[in-house]
Amino acid sequence: MIAIFVIGYLFIAFEHSIHINKAASALITGVLIWAVYIMSGVDYHEAGHHLLEHLGEISSILFFLIGAMTIVELIDSHDGFAIITAKITTTSQRKLLLIVCVLTFFFSATLDNLTTTIVMVSLLRKLIADRDTRLFFVGMVVVSANAGGAWSPIGDVTTTMLWIGNQITAPHVVVHLIIPSLVCMIVPLAFVLLRMKGEVKRPKIMMDVESMITTVKERNFIFYAGVAGLLFVPIFKTVTHLPPFMGMLLSLGVLWVITERMHRNKNEEDKHELSVINALKKIDVASVLFFLGILVAIASLQTNGSLRTLAEAMDRTLGNVDIILMAIGLLSAIVDNVPLVAAAMGMYDLATYPTDSYFWTFLAYCAGTGGSALIIGSAAGVAAMGMERIDFFWYLKRIAFLALIGYFAGAFTFMFFEKVVF
Repeated sequence: MIAIFVIGYLFIAFEHSIHINKAASALITGVLIWAVYIMSGVDYHEAGHHLLEHLGEISSILFFLIGAMTIVELIDSHDGFAIITAKITTTSQRKLLLIVCVLTFFFSATLDNLTTTIVMVSLLRKLIADRDTRLFFVGMVVVSANAGGAWSPIGDVTTTMLWIGNQITAPHVVVHLIIPSLVCMIVPLAFVLLRMKGEVKRPKIMMDVESMITTVKERNFIFYAGVAGLLFVPIFKTVTHLPPFMGMLLSLGVLWVITERMHRNKNEEDKHELSVINALKKIDVASVLFFLGILVAIASLQTNGSLRTLAEAMDRTLGNVDIILMAIGLLSAIVDNVPLVAAAMGMYDLATYPTDSYFWTFLAYCAGTGGSALIIGSAAGVAAMGMERIDFFWYLKRIAFLALIGYFAGAFTFMFFEKVVF
């Protein structure tokens, strides 16, 4: 089972070299590893029970992601993000980078780091004509998006996993991680701003107002309603104690009704373009299937006790919890942080580390921000790499050091506050 997992993981890590989507590799790995487990002589009724039990937890994450992705696509189809673009008028490199990074940081906490990166890269194409300058901005967007996603329960899929799994609560992760995450962004940003100077050249953009199928009022309303719907999710969970995906589905359902009524008098073509059904077709289903496959695979290693054995080995070898967690964060720059956090959730239980303990909170920070060290280390980085065709070694040379000093600065800030202040 471990051999199949390692081989599958290598296929996932080198998806760009072998030209096989990581979702396909994850699905095959997830199914094969359970097939080997159930054929190894265990009681297949008990194994099936464990699988369905894990699938219930996994499904809550997947439905949450589907709902969030759809809401963001709905905002985008209404050109809601143009509200941001219209308000950025500066051409100073320093001011623009500061604005972009701060916006990315807080939007990432609201929309999630992957979506925010996609939005900000699209926005930078409208703000910066020179590609070399734009690439550097995009690199800083990746660092800011990952830092912003770490302190919000809906900002990064790994933080969401910990939240849904009851390892952390929304108020706790916000209070305890917002300052370390800010430091993670501010330190590299300050380092860059001290050396940056000059102006950016804006690309020439022709806006055909007559071709717009939404009004300004509609764009503004859907943007603010969508953001409010996302922010409503943790409130809904706190009040009702229902899983977060229920709040997300409620927000999606309300927006669905709103858009159906809002566009009822438009022609069928425009109505379809602005519908939730069309937004559902645009979401990244491959990413959802990747999460399904890898989380199912991790669940098998949790069921057969492999993750518990690994946790005990790490405790014996490294000993110090801080070193273990920071190592997991740096490892997430090489391999995807989703299975790493899923593995940690299987390795360490809530009896050992209760909800909102130091361990789970620091894990949320490390797994969320450590991936910035390499372009392939986070979903945000992979998205930026694909959109702007960023070279792996370009990022390694220009951004990796900045990401690392931010990562360690935030980590030491967290440890100081937790051990001295709180």
